[in-house]
Amino acid sequence: MAADTSESTAEKLTFTCASCGFECNYEYFGKKPPFSKSVVLLEDAFVIRDPFSPNAGHLTLGGRCCLCTRHICISQTCSIFYTERFCISCVQRNKEEFPDEILK
Repeated sequence: MAADTSESTAEKLTFTCASCGFECNYEYFGKKPPFSKSVVLLEDAFVIRDPFSPNAGHLTLGGRCCLCTRHICISQTCSIFYTERFCISCVQRNKEEFPDEILK
């Protein structure tokens, strides 16, 4: 019985995108999701188990902007990954630092 109550009262971890407001509970933050043993991500990311994958895959929700550290989702309107994750606001403020191909 104690296991049931601790599971139901377990703290939910919530990811919220600072740009678009997308909000979702996440299960792990880091590079090696424990439920996707063969996966090593290129960045620390907020991830959940893929509810549509029978093989216990994962879905990446977002990460932290490497410049301003805001939590930012992976939507193309909110962030880009170019060696690291950048929010669109930081990209706009630092346009001269990015290749033209990235800015298109």
